Amino acid sequence: MKLSSGIVAGVIALMVAAAPVAADDLTGADRFLCAPGEVTVCAMNGECTSGPPWEFNVPDFIEVDLEAGLLKTTEASGENRQTPIPRIVREDGLIVLQGLEMGRAFSFNIDEASGTMTAVAARNGLFVGAFGVCTPLPIDGD
Repeated sequence: MKLSSGIVAGVIALMVAAAPVAADDLTGADRFLCAPGEVTVCAMNGECTSGPPWEFNVPDFIEVDLEAGLLKTTEASGENRQTPIPRIVREDGLIVLQGLEMGRAFSFNIDEASGTMTAVAARNGLFVGAFGVCTPLPIDGD
């Protein structure tokens, strides 16, 4: 049986999409880009739902600037959102970012060596959680 090139291309695309996304080593990086994967939202009544970030107003990409103490959307997103990071801790191979804005507490736990991320935001009666990956951004001028 001979497969058409369109079917083969579709199968290859599905295999690539299904492959686990790799993160990068963030050791020494002060600026990096994180991409949340599937997001889960749970309410106090126990109801939870999961889906892609855009279904829950979570940015596809989040720029992290440790020197400036900011989380922000990418310029290409056109969203122009940013949040200060009041607490930044780099310890035992982890980068931990925590803060509170507009009644929402947030915490990011990023493994420095692998770049894998676990992020949670909570407000009264609701929490949003996501796993994701991060990669260093080029140093300005590179």
